[in-house]
Amino acid sequence: MTLLTEYRTPARPDRRLVEVYDADAHLVDGAAIDLARRHVVGGNGYHLYLSSLQPDITVEVTIRVWDAPRRPPADVEGTLPVEIESETGILVVGQFTFGPAGQMTLPRPGVYEGHASWSGRVATAAYYDDVLRRIDSDHGPEWIGRAWEQNPVPERYTLDLWFVREPEPDPDEDEDEEEE
Repeated sequence: MTLLTEYRTPARPDRRLVEVYDADAHLVDGAAIDLARRHVVGGNGYHLYLSSLQPDITVEVTIRVWDAPRRPPADVEGTLPVEIESETGILVVGQFTFGPAGQMTLPRPGVYEGHASWSGRVATAAYYDDVLRRIDSDHGPEWIGRAWEQNPVPERYTLDLWFVREPEPDPDEDEDEEEE
């Protein structure tokens, strides 16, 4: 198996979520968010949501595209199978209120299958809770910001993906072509 491309970006889990979506898939999906809150990762085919246990400490999101299927890593807290379709060939890593954290260009538009994995999620949540317990009137925003930056166990989410097929044709585009 050959790694075709890899992209990494820090992202703030605004509302305890980070999203990964095709550049044209702007709508929020409440059902997929509910899935993510229950299972860490939830999706609807065009959107993936990654659910953190805390809303403020930056997490690392890595997207890797392989030339063939691969096994999930064994040294992580958990994994789930995923699928995402990208008609544009561009995946955006989003932070809700804070906007995009970054974007990557896939080797080609299409449907990608793979798995999501995560590590440091539980340890970061414990650290977050510990910092919140230690805050008192002497601790201002600067102290809190430094505490978030000093998280000893980084929270990481990795999507390992591989191309499986061309994107589905958009039925609206077919209707537009027929009208012309």
